[in-house]
Formats: sequence, C-alpha cells, structure tokens
Amino acid sequence: MRDPGLQPERTRLAWRRTTLAFTVAAVLAGRQAMGDGAGAAGLVAAALTALVWLGFLLVAHHRIRALGAGPRPGVLSERGALAAVVCTAALAAFAVAMVL
Repeated sequence: MRDPGLQPERTRLAWRRTTLAFTVAAVLAGRQAMGDGAGAAGLVAAALTALVWLGFLLVAHHRIRALGAGPRPGVLSERGALAAVVCTAALAAFAVAMVL
C-alpha cells in the first residue's frame, strides 16, 4: 500500500485557494455587471455569473470532501473535471463579454 503523505492535503488546500480565487472573480464580475446603471443585460450577466460560481462551488466542495475522507482518496471523476473546466471557461467568457 502506497503512503500518500501530504499530497491529498496539499491538493485539498489548492482546491480551497482556487475556490477563493473563483469567488473573488465572480464577485468582481457581478459588481462590474451591476455597476453603471445596470440594465437587463447586466442582470442576466450577474445571474449567469452566480450560476457558474455555484456550479464550481459544488464541484470544489465535493472534491474537498473526497480528499479529506480517507488516507487514499479516489481520483477526480471525468464529470467533475469537465464541470470545473466548463465553469472556469464560462466565467472567462462572461468576463470578456463584460469588458467588450
């Protein structure tokens, strides 16, 4: 049996840092969308940003719990990895759309 050492703990902390960075980006995007006399487009952008943030938060929370569950956590599922990538790409796309 392989000793994982501190690698699961480091990975769990990395997921937490990434979640915090994603939260800051989502808050700043929502603030940008709502600022300067927010119209319907701003409200839609803020709602989509919040939805994407919640999706990423769900994936990250599930992974953080899995990493803390035992000495040898399972691998991240393809579905979870795809959801994290889609949420990150969607937030980036919303940011670009708001800047343009």
